[in-house]
Amino acid sequence: MSLRTGHVGLNVTDLDRSLAFYRDVLGFTLLAEGKEEGRRYAFLGDGGDQPVLTLWQQAEGAYDAGRPGLHHLAFAAESVERVREYESALRAHGADFRHEGVVAHREGAASGGIFFHDPDGIRLEISVAEGAEGAPAPHESAPTCGFF
Repeated sequence: MSLRTGHVGLNVTDLDRSLAFYRDVLGFTLLAEGKEEGRRYAFLGDGGDQPVLTLWQQAEGAYDAGRPGLHHLAFAAESVERVREYESALRAHGADFRHEGVVAHREGAASGGIFFHDPDGIRLEISVAEGAEGAPAPHESAPTCGFF
């Protein structure tokens, strides 16, 4: 028996704001929502009936990249063109980007993507395994996704 990721849960400070971001900008589907004060949550899917992402309104302050826990959350897209479409939607929404445009995962790599933050500052990536050939690499030999 081997394990696989069932879903990823994120603590957020404002469920309405985060739900608008993940649903309306990134295209996740709302599967279920808890609206009881002090117990607000949203289960999000990617077209199926199983949650892939859960949002829990249980946090205060901003994401702290210097503390133990989630480093970043990466999503895979079907093409570099699709990554660029997400980039446009995120820019229109006012998302904070770490790098300008699509970047390679490392120098000379065919894989790469965009690196940005959600409304609470959680680090996110949308990438492809191929199609980023020729894109700049922010770090010569170190993986881009590890250092943002």
